Amino acid sequence: MASGYYRVQQRQSHTLTLNCSAMNDLATAACDTAHKPRILLCIPPMTQLNTPYPATAYLTGFLRENGYQTTQCDLAIELLLQLFTHPGLEQMRSVVEDNYAAVEDADLPEVIYHFLAQFDDYARSVAPAIRFLQGKDPSLALRIATRRFLPEGPAFDSLAGLDEAVGDALSWAFGELGTQDRAKHLATLFIDDLVQVIQQGVDPHFEVSRYGEKLAASNGSFDDLYAALTAAPGLIEQTLAARVAEHLARTQPDVLGLTVPFPGNLLGALHIARTCRALSPHTKIILGGGYVNTELRSLRDPRIFEYVDFITLDDGEQPLLRLLAHLRGECGLDALQRTYYQRDGQLHYQQQHQLADIPHKDIGTPVYDGLPLDAYLSLCEMLNPMHRIWSDARWNKLTMAHGCYWKKCSFCDVSLDYIGRYDEAGADIIIERMEALLAETGQSGFHFVDEAAPPKVMFALAEKIIAKGLTVTWWGNIRFEKTFTPERCQLLAASGCVAVSGGLEVASDRLLKLMQKGVDVAQVARVTKAFADAGILVHAYLMYGFPTQTEAETVDALEYVRQLMQQGCIHSGYWHRFAATIHSPVGLAPNEYRIKLVRSDGATFAQNDVDFIDPVGADHAMLGAGLKRAMYNYMHGMGFEFTVDEWFEAELAPTSVPEDFIARALR
Repeated sequence: MASGYYRVQQRQSHTLTLNCSAMNDLATAACDTAHKPRILLCIPPMTQLNTPYPATAYLTGFLRENGYQTTQCDLAIELLLQLFTHPGLEQMRSVVEDNYAAVEDADLPEVIYHFLAQFDDYARSVAPAIRFLQGKDPSLALRIATRRFLPEGPAFDSLAGLDEAVGDALSWAFGELGTQDRAKHLATLFIDDLVQVIQQGVDPHFEVSRYGEKLAASNGSFDDLYAALTAAPGLIEQTLAARVAEHLARTQPDVLGLTVPFPGNLLGALHIARTCRALSPHTKIILGGGYVNTELRSLRDPRIFEYVDFITLDDGEQPLLRLLAHLRGECGLDALQRTYYQRDGQLHYQQQHQLADIPHKDIGTPVYDGLPLDAYLSLCEMLNPMHRIWSDARWNKLTMAHGCYWKKCSFCDVSLDYIGRYDEAGADIIIERMEALLAETGQSGFHFVDEAAPPKVMFALAEKIIAKGLTVTWWGNIRFEKTFTPERCQLLAASGCVAVSGGLEVASDRLLKLMQKGVDVAQVARVTKAFADAGILVHAYLMYGFPTQTEAETVDALEYVRQLMQQGCIHSGYWHRFAATIHSPVGLAPNEYRIKLVRSDGATFAQNDVDFIDPVGADHAMLGAGLKRAMYNYMHGMGFEFTVDEWFEAELAPTSVPEDFIARALR
């Protein structure tokens, strides 16, 4: 840890030194907690690049309504935008050349070779490409679409593979007049190449939407993170520290709040905390978010408190109010709510069981003030129209309810508050929040990030949108309930609903019943077809490797998916490997699913995923590769003519699913 001086790298080759005077000014400001504390809420790297993660916007709105001076920043987008400049690329090249100084050109990784060989082209085009993806220079699409403007590294190889199958892949996806989208996809591939340059040549922890994920995800020891945090800072850490220093000097916060929604945010959050400790040692640092809620519930390693002062669990509103009251001297540590802290070298956890959480209707409207809404990148990562929604355009994030109204699925963390405590706001309040965000941001797109949006609220909301004459575009996550009839899907579409995502999971009636999903394959077919016929895009979350799932059931699941996509019921999907978590029914009662958990003794840090022994013993690694290969082709309109067993490397028995199963279910 620095004391007196803390050196942070700037864009130029020189370094900026923040001296003792500047640090003392910050410390003096932070010491004064007689007033209502000034709060800075930060989104750490890395999260989505097209829209801000909603946690700070929600908390900023709530805290301001409660009279607290609150500002927010998104250090994920700020970090990337500072790296992807001409000076930033110069710094990247310097680091890459140092790291590969002893490597011959022929032995360089392909993306590194392209970057160094075409550096002038990268440096020339990076700023225009960023402006274009920010929507600030649409005319540049005409040049990008020619494929003569941007240097093309390995990320562009995917186009060649598609060209072999469909001819001109870009013309197939976007048509002859889809210049903007064509250029957006090419510019996204350009960004992907630069991200790979960082990962392979600058910092192996860096990815486009995560940073240091493997150091944090279900890691029972803090050792790996501690080693990364105490190592000499590299370019990423130096650039991030410079951004943090600017925000601290500008806002002079008494409290710094860091949201950690995913494992790939923790390393960045702790780097931010380390910088704050050095520059403003009296600022109190609070850690919270989805990752903390799921993985740090049994925390026993005190070393994380070298970087933060408090760690809060579950919804942040009530814990923050108690913490802020404590910092103002209005209550002691024993009044804190769902909060870890360290005292006299010992970890403590404080919870007020009788203290209720803030109702969903009272948490207020998110506020985006302070976030650079015009700086986010509208990316087109994949040609599939449904799949690209996650990374394209900027969405105002809202929830219709807290928790899940179903809360039965055996793979889900139903024992935790964010799933198990269901509390809906009602359509009138949601409409008020939508109108407020529309007025603040000027953006009419809304992404409802519920675990599963409640159908009755969805229908009521759609009716109110239509009655008010609002022009909005919205989408969200649902369960494929039979209540979504063709008529109701038409209602949702008329209100501006353009897409839904939902869990088909294992696509096996036996396993769907075992996991208490509450649907079967035939019902999913009818519901998804109703959405599709209404003009609403459908994405399916898919799962393989659930306890007792056989190889034959996996092949059959792929056949159901093939038929669903061929019949136009679903437009995209994603297969992920099932993981047992300690908070789910599978993890809590493994005997009911005929598995044996393999627990690691002595875990003192993160605990969530847990290995298990399945008596069936299917080769899920081999199956996963085939499932993803098939899905990639299906999403590009290819490969439906192959039998599903052909996608797998091992020889498997043909599917037992009738080839007209979905067609008959629809009839």
